Amino acid sequence: MQDKTVRPDMWSKLGQSRELQDHRLLCLAADWAENGHQLAIGFVIHTWGSSPRQVGSIMIIRQDLEIAGSVSGGCIEGAVIEAGLEALKSGEGQRLDFGVADETAWEVGLSCGGQISVLVLPVADAGLHVTFLQEVRSVIEHRRKVTFSIDVQAASIKDTVVKDIEQGQSLLDEKTGLFHFIQVPPPRLIIIGAVHITQYLSSMATQTGFQVVVIDPRSVFATQQRFGPDIDLQLVWPSDYFADHHVDSSTALVTLTHDPKIDDDALECVLDGSLFYLSCLGSSRTQQKRLKRLREAGAKERALAKIKGPAGLPIGAKTPAEIAVSVLAELISAWRESTNRSDKKQHIAGN
Repeated sequence: MQDKTVRPDMWSKLGQSRELQDHRLLCLAADWAENGHQLAIGFVIHTWGSSPRQVGSIMIIRQDLEIAGSVSGGCIEGAVIEAGLEALKSGEGQRLDFGVADETAWEVGLSCGGQISVLVLPVADAGLHVTFLQEVRSVIEHRRKVTFSIDVQAASIKDTVVKDIEQGQSLLDEKTGLFHFIQVPPPRLIIIGAVHITQYLSSMATQTGFQVVVIDPRSVFATQQRFGPDIDLQLVWPSDYFADHHVDSSTALVTLTHDPKIDDDALECVLDGSLFYLSCLGSSRTQQKRLKRLREAGAKERALAKIKGPAGLPIGAKTPAEIAVSVLAELISAWRESTNRSDKKQHIAGN
């Protein structure tokens, strides 16, 4: 057990840490390194019991105490920050182990039962090289699975080439001493229409782990001031966007404009895709008119059956925020159903 004292200033800085989705943290690390910042990265490599963060969770510590991500619910962050600052000075990484058997278990908040191990690496030649982070960022931006291995004892990257392996989650192989970091692309939500409902839905979907893209060719609506920095805002017609971007089984699409010219332009592009969720805002009467237009445009009945309309669960929603909640609930349900089917298929194939 590392003897770390959690200083009060560590906690004050932690309160200012960036709220960022896990899949974007390594991209941010690459950006910071390119801009000349010194930084270290903490990886959760093992958990047991009540540990609040899963294996593969990340925390980035910059030399000026700019923090992003987390490795626990706040109980060990102070110790990890100090270890990160030490790694920047020494140029060497280290493993931190916290558990109920340790004297400092009460200090780090694991007294209720649990264990967590964090590997802290500096972004340097002896730890994570900047060029490696740039390669990882490119993989993430292309929505491909990221996998690499870290030699825990040496505290350095073992496999410098991002490769594809079969496991779906990060894991520590105690026999080889290798930590295999695995990060799959997050589910993506594409929203057609930068309207009032979209402001709520995009924010809530981002907080629940979705990568959000908002498409609207109308400049009066599609302004970055109306949406947070985590929203990919596209001021283009949907057909122009989909000419360069494909949809897959981890993508959902919701149309919210109420303008058939824009909504139908998107639907005609994605109806034959493998979306896990497709819905449109509007009444049942509006839905029937929509299906009629698409049918006349050549859409097949099997494709039209994918469209859920009206969008959202029937909870009696009235306000834009309530409608967003109903859509998000239906979206999450569809995503979990999709992943459960995928997990069953993998289990059957493995037996």
